Amino acid sequence: MRTVVFDLDGTLADTSGDLIAAANACLATAGHPPQLDPAQDMLTAFAGGRAMLRLALSRIGPGWTEADIDAHFPVFLQAYAGAIDVTTRLYPGAVGAVEALRSAGFTTAICTNKPEGLARTLCQRLGITDLFGALVGADTLPVRKPDPAPYRAAVQGAGGDPSRSILIGDTVTDRDTARAAGVPVVLVAFGPEGAGVARLAPDALLAHYDDLPALAGRLLP
Repeated sequence: MRTVVFDLDGTLADTSGDLIAAANACLATAGHPPQLDPAQDMLTAFAGGRAMLRLALSRIGPGWTEADIDAHFPVFLQAYAGAIDVTTRLYPGAVGAVEALRSAGFTTAICTNKPEGLARTLCQRLGITDLFGALVGADTLPVRKPDPAPYRAAVQGAGGDPSRSILIGDTVTDRDTARAAGVPVVLVAFGPEGAGVARLAPDALLAHYDDLPALAGRLLP
């Protein structure tokens, strides 16, 4: 069974606005003004909550430690959970592409470094839960991407064989996950870095989701 595994943030959906809003809301609880801008800091948003907090606190001033970031992180998660789909949108063509893959006999899954509970909530809000046979998040297993174990678990959870699978992503983490798993990786050219992801030397670039079914067929004949 051929399987296509998708990253979530920056691959299936643009979640950056809600992530940045949650980070700024977290700062507000500690009496700090907003430090992150949705346009300027989009790439950092897709690097995760801790990356956003690290950048935001550095802009407030020196002397912050990882312990400070850890202390803020639960507040960030709570703020994000309460406003997870205010501005988040699926990328154009994503749903149609997944439906086309499934109609062609592929199984589909999600492997994300977002906590599993939040990922499942977001998929439900976006109406895409039933399009995927498995979802593995950052805390589903003791390890997370780029370790290949979550990827393999996602493929197997969807009923697939990792040796007959590909990963669709948007970052170096996704590239490294695929390399560790020994599978092809397709990076989207419409995500946070745009066509700049070509520097990561993926097996293919995806300019639009309309092109994915044919591309998947070529990579997994």
